[in-house]
Amino acid sequence: MRKYVDLPLHGGKAPYWLVKRMKGLAAEIFKIMINDFGTEESLKRIADPYWFQALSCVLGFDWHSSGTTTVVCGVLNDVFSSEIGIQGAGGKGKGRKTLKEIETKSDSFGLSENKMKTLKYASRMTAKVDSSCIQDFYSIYHHTIYFDEKGRWCVVQQGMNPKRGYARRYQWYCTSNFVDNPENKVSGIKEKDVLNLVDKDSEEVRKTNLDLVKTDINKIKSEIERLSVPKNQETLDIWTGEKRERYNSMPLYILPKKVNWNALKKAYEHDPKSFEELLSLEGIGGATLRGLTLVSDLIYGEEPSWKDPVKYSFAYGGKDGVPFPVNREAMDKSINFLHDIVGNIENKEKKKALKRLKDFSVRKT
Repeated sequence: MRKYVDLPLHGGKAPYWLVKRMKGLAAEIFKIMINDFGTEESLKRIADPYWFQALSCVLGFDWHSSGTTTVVCGVLNDVFSSEIGIQGAGGKGKGRKTLKEIETKSDSFGLSENKMKTLKYASRMTAKVDSSCIQDFYSIYHHTIYFDEKGRWCVVQQGMNPKRGYARRYQWYCTSNFVDNPENKVSGIKEKDVLNLVDKDSEEVRKTNLDLVKTDINKIKSEIERLSVPKNQETLDIWTGEKRERYNSMPLYILPKKVNWNALKKAYEHDPKSFEELLSLEGIGGATLRGLTLVSDLIYGEEPSWKDPVKYSFAYGGKDGVPFPVNREAMDKSINFLHDIVGNIENKEKKKALKRLKDFSVRKT
C-alpha cells in the first residue's frame, strides 16, 4: 500500500528541548499501542497519512510542514528498539547506509536471511518507484523503513520540489506489489504532467518497455536520440501534439537528458522477466525509463499514464486551495484512536498532548 502527502517546504531544525519531549511522549504512546494493539497495527498507523499527521500534532510539532516527516521519523528511529518491538532504519540523507542499518537491526530481532533480504528489497523498491516510476518533480531526500520481529514493514519517505516550495510524503505498508497499480492513498497538491508508470493505465507501456530492453540496444539508442533531438519540425510537432490527432491530448514530455546506456546493456544481458525485475536492476532510473517510454509511445503507440497519484490533502483552505475533500471520518478515527492512547499516559505532558490533539481536530473542520 502506497500513500502520499504534500507539505510546505520549511528549513531550520527542531530545538533540542522539543525533540527531547517528543521522544519521551512517543515512547509512552508506542509502548501502550504495541501492548494493546501489537506491532502490526502500529506499523499500519505509521503508514497512514491522517494518523501520522495527528501523531505529529500530539508530539508538539508543526502539523503542516516538511519537518513533520523528518523530525517525527527521527524521533521514532531513536525511540524504537528490539525491546519495544519495532526497529527503524534510514533517515534524511542516509542513502545506501539504510541497507546496512537494516542488516544490523534485523539481527537484533533474529530475522532470517530471507526476511532481511525482503526488507532490503522493500526499501530499495519503494524508493525506486517513488523516484523513477512516479516522475512528479519531487526529489527523494528522506527514506525510513520500520519493521517488526516478523518482518512486517512500512516505509515513510519524502521528496522536495524547491521551485514549488513543497515537500511530498510517500507512505507504504507491507506489500509485494510494487509496480502493478499498487493500492495507494495519496495526499497533497496535484501536479500536472506527472509520468506515472505504475498506474493501471500504464500496463501496456510497462510491457513494451520490458520488450524494448530485450532488443538491440543500438536500435533503442537511435530511436531515443532521433526523438529527443528532432531533425525537423514535423517530429517536434508530433511530440507536442500539434499535428497528429492521436497526440492532441498528450502532455508535453520533458525529454530525458541522460539515458544510462550501460545499464540498458546490462539489462539486455540480464534478460529481466518482468517490469519489476527491470526496475530493480542497478542503473535503471527515471531518465532511462522516460527514454524507453518515449519510444513505447511514439513508435509503438503505447501511451503512458499522466495521472498524479495524489488523492488527499491537508491544506484546509490555504492559499493554494483545497484540491480534494477531506475524509473527515478517516481523520476522526485517527484522532480518536490517538486520544484514547494518550489518555492512558500518566505524566505531565498528557494534558498538553490532549490539548494539541483537540486543537488539531478543530483546525481540520
